[in-house]
Amino acid sequence: MTRFNDKVVIVTGAGSGIGAATARRFADEGATVVLAGRTQDKLDRIAAGLPAGKYLVRVTDVSQQAEVEGLVADTVRQFGRLDVLVNNAGTAVEGKITESSIDDWKKVMSTDLDGVYFGCRAAIPQLIVTGGSIVNVASVSGLGGDWSMSIYNAAKGAVCNFTRALAMDHGRDGIRINAVCPSLTRTNLTEDMYQKPELMAKFAERIPLGRGAEPEEVADVIAFLASHDARFVNGVNLPVDGGLTASNGQPPMS
Repeated sequence: MTRFNDKVVIVTGAGSGIGAATARRFADEGATVVLAGRTQDKLDRIAAGLPAGKYLVRVTDVSQQAEVEGLVADTVRQFGRLDVLVNNAGTAVEGKITESSIDDWKKVMSTDLDGVYFGCRAAIPQLIVTGGSIVNVASVSGLGGDWSMSIYNAAKGAVCNFTRALAMDHGRDGIRINAVCPSLTRTNLTEDMYQKPELMAKFAERIPLGRGAEPEEVADVIAFLASHDARFVNGVNLPVDGGLTASNGQPPMS
């Protein structure tokens, strides 16, 4: 497919996991991709697999407003336009709130929530020009609570409702704003979880498809939401979870 020929796409957190898979997917469909992240080496490794002249690597800390504004400005300066923003960069901390610190709260909120705010705020004026779209990477943890993940839940829940509100405010500007809500996905951040057979068995029991996602499976949905195929989809927080959120929470009866 070539749904993104002549389109320019920014992907944050593009150095690994869902972000890297998303950058590759857009490039495969003809886009020029701007890879943003905090680590130059990781971004360069992903960029090495993309077509020459069809990417820009930009070291960016999304928790810093000036850096995000610079990312968008540099993109438009180099390529003349912006068509899609994928706010993917994120982090998490575990533990009950009584076990966490103020620094834990600020770390997660500054990346997972402030980063989305800064990205949307900087990109929307450019996307009005092109009739573009935003896809935020939220989580099933934004749709319901987790054990010992309250800070992450708070951040991703905010991203979900922020997505809805922005879609309402800017739909008549010709911009669509949606989010994906993945469940367990195999990335560097979750690799230690995959090394625990008992934990994986519990996930397999709860997810109707019996496994976690691969990053490419989330990237496919991100590309769909950003594409013309989803031209009447707006304000949606779409679970990409193998059926996890279809459950009412009760255990299997057999």
